[in-house]
Amino acid sequence: MIKAENISFTYDDEEPKRMIFEGLNLQIEKGSFVAVLGHNGSGKSTLAKTFNGILLPSGGKIYVSGMDTSNEKQIFDIRSTAGMVFQNPDNQMVAAVVEDEIAFAPENLGVEPKDIRRRVDECLKIVNMTEFAKYSPSRLSGGQKQRVAIAAVLAMEPDCIILDEPTAMLDPKGRKEVMKTIRELNKKRNMTVVLITHFMEEAALADRIVVIDHGKILMDDIPKKVFSDVDGIKKIGLDVPQVTELFFELKKMGIDLPDDVITVEECEKVLLEKVKGKI
Repeated sequence: MIKAENISFTYDDEEPKRMIFEGLNLQIEKGSFVAVLGHNGSGKSTLAKTFNGILLPSGGKIYVSGMDTSNEKQIFDIRSTAGMVFQNPDNQMVAAVVEDEIAFAPENLGVEPKDIRRRVDECLKIVNMTEFAKYSPSRLSGGQKQRVAIAAVLAMEPDCIILDEPTAMLDPKGRKEVMKTIRELNKKRNMTVVLITHFMEEAALADRIVVIDHGKILMDDIPKKVFSDVDGIKKIGLDVPQVTELFFELKKMGIDLPDDVITVEECEKVLLEKVKGKI
């Protein structure tokens, strides 16, 4: 779905010039759910913006479904294939009514009105926002706004959705709503998902985690493998899921526990088995 070949990036207006990343190679397979982690300034958001042509690499190539992002003639096709959702949903809202917001991109792509209506209705249903179709976005919660932003991208019928810290400004309830939507898009609709996040519990839901530090890929593996290296993760200024941290501390106390527990459900199961074994 996405292929980065030996890419480098420098912001032209930054003095002194700083290489955000250099010689970076990455492939994201169709239908996968990939989380990208890294501390502030690591280059993860910059990388995400190169994935649909918002930013062009200073060197190397990015291909989206075989299309070169530097080819201006293909930019609409690229952005229709790989849609982007940003951190602040308010910055993406352009319409005064929810259904008009979702219809905005298809209208600008010249989609037939009958097809636009179908897309709006389908996308509202996908993100569980049908009852809010006639609402003003200003009346919605943060989580609801972000789901509308996701629906607006889905209305372009992309094969891939790139989310740049979409839950950073949300409360726990809003984060849960948005992550539920993202997982369903991936699992039920086979949509490729690239999630930029600093919430480790969100990253644990992915099929694969890519950890970036100073513009280089330090880790690239399944969540259980990545988070089992607690010391390595902490060394680069990141954290691990809370349950992984709990097990890490308990193991230091001499309690025999597995290294690869990353979800609350797994934690509960292991601890219950331990307690039953002592009875």
